Amino acid sequence: MTAVSSRTVQTAVLVIAIQESGSADGWPVILSHGFPYGPESYREVVPVLAAAGARVIVPFLRGYGPTRFRKSGTLRSGEQAVLGSDLLALMDGLDIPQAVLGGYDWGGRAGCVVAALWPERVSALVSVNGYNIQNIARSMRPAPAEDEYAYWYQYYFHSERGRAGLTENRRAICHLLWRLWSPKWRFDDATFDATAEHFENPDFVDVVIHSYRHRFGLVDGDRNALAIEQRLAAQPAISVPTITIDGDSDGVMGAGGTAHHAARFTGGHEHRVFQDVGHNVPQEAPADFARAVLDAKALSSRR
Repeated sequence: MTAVSSRTVQTAVLVIAIQESGSADGWPVILSHGFPYGPESYREVVPVLAAAGARVIVPFLRGYGPTRFRKSGTLRSGEQAVLGSDLLALMDGLDIPQAVLGGYDWGGRAGCVVAALWPERVSALVSVNGYNIQNIARSMRPAPAEDEYAYWYQYYFHSERGRAGLTENRRAICHLLWRLWSPKWRFDDATFDATAEHFENPDFVDVVIHSYRHRFGLVDGDRNALAIEQRLAAQPAISVPTITIDGDSDGVMGAGGTAHHAARFTGGHEHRVFQDVGHNVPQEAPADFARAVLDAKALSSRR
């Protein structure tokens, strides 16, 4: 049984709660979760990496679990720029000059942002659904009908009815998303409940609503993140060794989308498709996800 310690790291904006495992002097890997999930996604991944000599850090993203904003007046933004900035600030707070980054959904986006804009801080990247940096300038262009259908929750969150619904029914909505996005994953109530308690964070609703409105250009972002968003608007390439992953049963991001962005990966890129796996890849296929992280680290050592 791998020992897991919990503590917080203070940054300029947040007090970030983290779970840490493995040797303190091991090679660092930071694994970031998505919406609506939590560090439990990596529970079976962590022991494999720790046994391979890693120092494994799994943070709670802003709006989740014990992570808190330091100031009441800070915009509860969920935009991509702040997710990347939070991850970079966490690395600074932990005095980690370079790490392997892994993630999916919001966490994969944070990893892509740091890898694209601060490649010297990333030895290798594992990203579910490929190039996760949003092209906000093109966000109002219609998608294929089936994709639009799958994004119903995003459009719901654009309305005040959606905000009220997430506030009052967050567990039911998130449980539904788990089922829709991972149709072949037979998770039980205990598995969901272990993560759902993290949605009771006082900033959860505000961060989620802002995220899904900002990516469509419906609300302003954090002015302190404007310069980062401007750099992301150029859709920068990712020059670090990268393994991207799709689940072939992902109910929100269809497998194969990564192929359209292969040119964005310029530092060595391998794509993998996991069979019968949905959106929550590390929790549904922990051994395969852990292998991807170890293989990405091996790629970085051959640079």
